[in-house]
Amino acid sequence: MKAGEDDRMTVSFYQYARIPNPTFFRDYLFIHWDELGIMGRTYVAHEGINAQISVPSIALAAFKEHLYSISFLEGVRLNAAVDDGKSFFKLMVKVREKIVADGLNDTTFDVRNTGVHLDAEGFNALTAKEDTILIDMRNHYESEVGHFKDAITPDVDTFREEIELVEGMLQGKEEKDIVMYCTGGIRCEKASAWLKHKGFPNVHQLEGGIIEYTRQVREKGLENRFIGKNFVFDERRAERISEDVIADCHQCGEPCDDHTNCENVACNLLFIQCITCAKEYKGTCSSKCHSIVQLPEEEQKMLRRGVKDSAKIFNKARLRDALKREHSRGDGSGSIGARSSGKVGDAEKPPEH
Repeated sequence: MKAGEDDRMTVSFYQYARIPNPTFFRDYLFIHWDELGIMGRTYVAHEGINAQISVPSIALAAFKEHLYSISFLEGVRLNAAVDDGKSFFKLMVKVREKIVADGLNDTTFDVRNTGVHLDAEGFNALTAKEDTILIDMRNHYESEVGHFKDAITPDVDTFREEIELVEGMLQGKEEKDIVMYCTGGIRCEKASAWLKHKGFPNVHQLEGGIIEYTRQVREKGLENRFIGKNFVFDERRAERISEDVIADCHQCGEPCDDHTNCENVACNLLFIQCITCAKEYKGTCSSKCHSIVQLPEEEQKMLRRGVKDSAKIFNKARLRDALKREHSRGDGSGSIGARSSGKVGDAEKPPEH
């Protein structure tokens, strides 16, 4: 069964559970899912599983039957994509130290003591109150193209960085109602437990994240408080939730919320680029990268030789600084062509939902 030749459904799920032998479990999943034609990215660790996959429609029933036959995954919620499409083109099941990199020592607190889970209606009601603190637990490149009304959107590159920042930001507000949200709920599971451990008793989290919220809003005809796009970690890059465009092109400043990866392979930076700039720069982030992609492939390979694959993060600040230097000099010398970022859909970028 080849990618793109069948009707498929993009789904995600996670579950914290004790897995004694992640390697054995990884192999078990891969063998069964490969037979079903499933594609996508899944991480398995001693602490549980985090999956974002594309399932052939004709195999959906068989997939659910197999998944729910696993004791700790029986009845696990499957978040179906809001706007489906070609999301993955191969199957990757990998063993990791953690299913989401959070930098926390899980032995110091009870990860099961999470915040109160809110459905869409409860979320709308609580976040409409003036004193409620609403926090986006995603990274800046996610919240830049879409977020909930009145949400605090920390300017961070990683979840690990955000947990520490949010804890500090909330000092002195221990008795406030705190509501957190993320793409599919997994980051809030850990973050809410950590905040309760640190002395914040009134912590709440959006059940199923933005994905499940959108489904409930559309199904029940509720007010949609999310504006813009929901960023996703696959080839689609985002799901349109509302028609609002709240971001701008990183190159010309025109309203735009379409992410792209720089066509210069040695750069590969994720950034926002409008159609006009995409044509002018041929899908690259700067004049320097634009000039590089014009070179013969062998010359490009020579330039890439020795360039290290850096932090695999999407750093808006670095891009803006580079573009600022380029525009001020007018010679393309502000290129970030030697800086690498994780490409959307790359198997090394963890699915964070």
